[in-house]
Amino acid sequence: MAEPLPLTIPHAAEAAAQRWPDEVALIEGSETRTFSELWQECRAAASALLERGVSTGDRIGIWAPNSREWVVAAVAAQACGAAIVPLNTRLKGREAGDILRRTNARMLFTVTGFLGIDYPALLAAEDLPALRETVMLDSQFGAFLASGRGAGDERIDAALAGVTPDHISDIMFTSGTTGVPKGVLMTHGRILPQVGVWIGNTGLARGERYLIANPFFHSFGMKVGWVACLLAGAVMVPMPQFDVAEAIRLIEQERIAFLPGPPTIFQMLLAERDKRAFDCSSLRGGTTGAATVPPVLIERIRTELGMKDIITAYGMTECVNITSCRPGDPVDLIAHTCGAAIPGNEVIVAGDDGQELPRGETGEILVRGIGVMQGYLDDPAATADAIDADGWLHTGDVGTMDANGYVRITDRKKDMFISGGFNVYPAEVEKLLAMHPAIAMAAVIGVPDERMGEVGKAFVVLRAGTELDEPGLIGWCRDNMANYKVPRRAVFVDDLPRNAAGKVQKTELRDLQ
Repeated sequence: MAEPLPLTIPHAAEAAAQRWPDEVALIEGSETRTFSELWQECRAAASALLERGVSTGDRIGIWAPNSREWVVAAVAAQACGAAIVPLNTRLKGREAGDILRRTNARMLFTVTGFLGIDYPALLAAEDLPALRETVMLDSQFGAFLASGRGAGDERIDAALAGVTPDHISDIMFTSGTTGVPKGVLMTHGRILPQVGVWIGNTGLARGERYLIANPFFHSFGMKVGWVACLLAGAVMVPMPQFDVAEAIRLIEQERIAFLPGPPTIFQMLLAERDKRAFDCSSLRGGTTGAATVPPVLIERIRTELGMKDIITAYGMTECVNITSCRPGDPVDLIAHTCGAAIPGNEVIVAGDDGQELPRGETGEILVRGIGVMQGYLDDPAATADAIDADGWLHTGDVGTMDANGYVRITDRKKDMFISGGFNVYPAEVEKLLAMHPAIAMAAVIGVPDERMGEVGKAFVVLRAGTELDEPGLIGWCRDNMANYKVPRRAVFVDDLPRNAAGKVQKTELRDLQ
């Protein structure tokens, strides 16, 4: 980015209001907000928080779908020096209660009207001694804004002046699929440089309309979502949850230019386009994730959706951006890798001993740099396990690196299974399955087998108007991949179970066996 980076996320909101006061910052239904109007709302919310005594070191929970109010509440809390605690909207009361207790959250912003869920009711049985107030974003936010001294409150400027890049901006919790969820401590100074690089790599531009389907409680939806819009001057178009019909309506009506997301989002758009034509001429670019991106999918996104500037990138909650493709990279690199280390990061592929492996060899991906988390909340043992004495974050992802530093993700360590003595990486098999002309989406897991130890089982969604059966699929696989990789079983389903971020839930697939 040409302009110097703001010190913190609320400083970014303030700077956007100063640079582009009358330009549209957000579109939500029939309502729009300019950058100036958005910042004034943030200030009014900050005043209301200051009235309640919120200050540096406090934690403020946000348990709600993507919305303007979510952004305002977050920026306001951070302007007071507090850290936000985004909660996954799919959590149950016990899970959310655990996070709120562990963070000692003093306030919670939530909703009652999302998917028919009464979130406060889910917490009714939870002991939350630190929680002083719950504010409903969908019914009480106007009254909340009016409860302070307004946007002109001079206390806001004093509070904001005390917020530095070293302050904790947010505490996001890992999914917990392998154990107790861990709270990732991130600072403003670790986030903004990464977002600046991401903007440069994607070409996200002032005035471009950005459909943010990734949830705000996720690093993707927040940090390279609405925070990126504040830095770039792009227009936020938040979606409470991804729905392919609604996404198409917004693409057509709002002339969406930029759409990132996991591979499943693009697979659903392409599957819909197989059924009916829709106007996607406004789409320019976006990013998609690393491990499960079939090369054929990149080609279809470019040719059928018209997204010429689609690139692949790789990140995680513990480090927002790790690698990224870059402007001008050949199509082959974009399709087959997730790019090279972004500026400010070092990336290596290491063996089990933590030592860097020769280029081309498979090992764990490690990253070191300014964007790596400060650590896990109240868990020095887990922090030490994740970040070694030399500062390397052990990602738990398996991959290779070529001579130019471009990384290919093979899979998560935990997803690998051993079939007949050979390591099988489901992502590799999924990429191959995606090449089949009848397959829209596929997910592979390892299942027990008396002879082989484990074998692959594929869950397959067919493209509209196509036919395929299990023998035909397995026969095709035998012709197109090494025998040990071939799924021995196949199940055809209407859709794959996904979390709120759009990623396939392998745990649910295992429950379907």
